[in-house]
Amino acid sequence: MEELKPLSNFFTAIEQDGRISITHIGIYAALLKYRAQMGNSNPIVAFSYDIMKIAKISSAMTYHKCVKDLNAYGYIRYEPSFNKNRGSKIYFPESDG
Repeated sequence: MEELKPLSNFFTAIEQDGRISITHIGIYAALLKYRAQMGNSNPIVAFSYDIMKIAKISSAMTYHKCVKDLNAYGYIRYEPSFNKNRGSKIYFPESDG
């Protein structure tokens, strides 16, 4: 059950955070799934379309808004690449390592 610890930690952290929507949760879960597929590296280097596919989100605008929110709220650290040929870096809290 160790693989569920990062998601469990996230749910504990957002329990009282009214800013977090189901879309934020879906994207965070998709980021964790992608991270597991990449060998649990920290950071991960990901393209938005890969995460959107996992999260079942079709709007790039929604994806970017939610990832920026998660960054601003301190749940991840997001470093956009601004280059379509290079993925963005997404760091997870050290306690989720």
